[in-house]
Amino acid sequence: MPELVFFSGTMDCGKSTLALQIEHNRSARGLQGMIFTRDDRAGEGKLSSRLGLVTDAVEVADEQDLYGYLVDHLSRGGRADYVIADEAQFLGPAQIDQLARVVDDLGVDVFAFGITTDFRSKLFPGSQRLVELADRVEVLQVEALCWCGARATHNARTIGGEMVVEGAQVVVGDVNQAEDIGYEVLCRRHHRRRMTAATAHAGALSPDVLPMTSA
Repeated sequence: MPELVFFSGTMDCGKSTLALQIEHNRSARGLQGMIFTRDDRAGEGKLSSRLGLVTDAVEVADEQDLYGYLVDHLSRGGRADYVIADEAQFLGPAQIDQLARVVDDLGVDVFAFGITTDFRSKLFPGSQRLVELADRVEVLQVEALCWCGARATHNARTIGGEMVVEGAQVVVGDVNQAEDIGYEVLCRRHHRRRMTAATAHAGALSPDVLPMTSA
């Protein structure tokens, strides 16, 4: 039976790499897929991983009808044996409903990839709808690590290395980006304390925390 599967995890845990692997495995067997993406780090109409792999994709616009797009593609003689939707957290709830309809009405597997919560630990609307509708939710087992070595569970937005908790929900950036707006994965403890790798390093170098020595 066709399924809507949501692969979730923090940033830097290999979601896009897995999406590209699924695409490779199926295309190697003669299948043809439809790849949707939104705001990929490599630019418009691209699905990329931090390992340097990249492929072309359909850039999803606001309010675009994904079900209608696929039906139009099929009616023109195109094929779509499966659908991959990367950066699915950026899709609207209505677009997630459309992906579910692709599964139910067209009998096509849909593999969606995305992070669940934003830099404020709030659910993305698209991810919330995927959790509500997906036949399966798979948490990726490639664990991203906080700077302290613990399992990373939260995504933090940084400006100049310092964590921020206000701003628009969607601002495109990448992990380990020290200047301007970047992102970092943290464990819950350090996300709550707003302690990034940069601020922890600065604190360790501060004279206030150096051990006292006797004369």
